Amino acid sequence: MSLKKSYNGIPSAEIKEFLEEKYLQYNNTSFIVSDPISIPHRYTDLHNREISGFLTAAIAWGRRDLILRSSLRMIELLEDNPYEFITSAGEAEFERLERFVHRTFNGNDFIYFIRGLRHIYSNYNSLEDVIVEGMKESESLKDGLSCLRTSFFSLPHARRNEKHFADVMGGAAGRG
Repeated sequence: MSLKKSYNGIPSAEIKEFLEEKYLQYNNTSFIVSDPISIPHRYTDLHNREISGFLTAAIAWGRRDLILRSSLRMIELLEDNPYEFITSAGEAEFERLERFVHRTFNGNDFIYFIRGLRHIYSNYNSLEDVIVEGMKESESLKDGLSCLRTSFFSLPHARRNEKHFADVMGGAAGRG
């Protein structure tokens, strides 16, 4: 894949320089420790990284400190082992999640997100595998992300749950 010489009139060299600058600014311990990205950085296991990153991203709007605090609370409720919780928790453990609230993301949303992830991990090895499957025909990341969302919401759910997972086919960022 070759880089365009420009994007919206901005030379690719200028874009590369900007991205390198941002990489150096944000990819360091002093930034990561106080940012929600620290949540998936806690884990070396692929599944725990995927799940904690996915859940953190679902609530990642607003102040960083509040997102970080709520994300840590989510991980605590998942007993600091999101994959194990998702694959083996019973109804009693799910009930504990009802207490969770972060802005408009509530306990019922959290419970559905865990059920949706359980459904995915019972059919795929990773979230990435779902995306790759969705890309098979078109090689489009947009189609891959749409496949992930469709698979995630294939269980009965409240319509309100959908607002916490952007729809690239419905106009969300990343669609082009």
